Amino acid sequence: MMRYGPGVALIVVDMQNDFADPRGTLAVAGAADVLPVVNAQIAQARAGRALVVYSQDWHPRHTPHFASDGGAWPDHCVADTWGAELCPGLDCPTGSPLIRKGTNGEDGYSAFTMRDPGTGATVPTPLEMLLHEAGVEQVVIVGLATDYCVRHTALDAVRLGHRTTVLADGVAAVNVHPGDGDQALMELRAAGVTVVAGQGA
Repeated sequence: MMRYGPGVALIVVDMQNDFADPRGTLAVAGAADVLPVVNAQIAQARAGRALVVYSQDWHPRHTPHFASDGGAWPDHCVADTWGAELCPGLDCPTGSPLIRKGTNGEDGYSAFTMRDPGTGATVPTPLEMLLHEAGVEQVVIVGLATDYCVRHTALDAVRLGHRTTVLADGVAAVNVHPGDGDQALMELRAAGVTVVAGQGA
């Protein structure tokens, strides 16, 4: 069981309909198994008075990020659409801290940073300031997807000096290429992220 308390934040990455629902435009296999694990971690974090933060892709209708505009990904998580909404079974009370990313057409893989797909310039989201103000030193990461947004969020967390844990049972991979998710977890371990299994609901 993870130990949560002050100084710890649980980051719930992109548990949105387009990723978590089979009808979503970029549905992630295994997302249904992840949801109860994520909710169990949220409950434990709240009980320990840890900070719980949610990230959310929130794209404009047109962005170089999308295949319809020449990018790599199916159109997904367009602002104010069903696909961008947090999945209905997710434990996310009104007023919970929410980090929206990709809002101006950036590649919003990490909950900490966004990258302009044209210039490559990177800008921070409000997440690191939020963690700093809360005195957070350790982060625990769950959500979607292992090989993209979870991976980039965890790498940024380590880069910013946070002790970082990814719960293997609380993430699932897109696996554009077979084994991408496993490869991502290997990369995270090599970068100093602790990857923990056996934290099921």
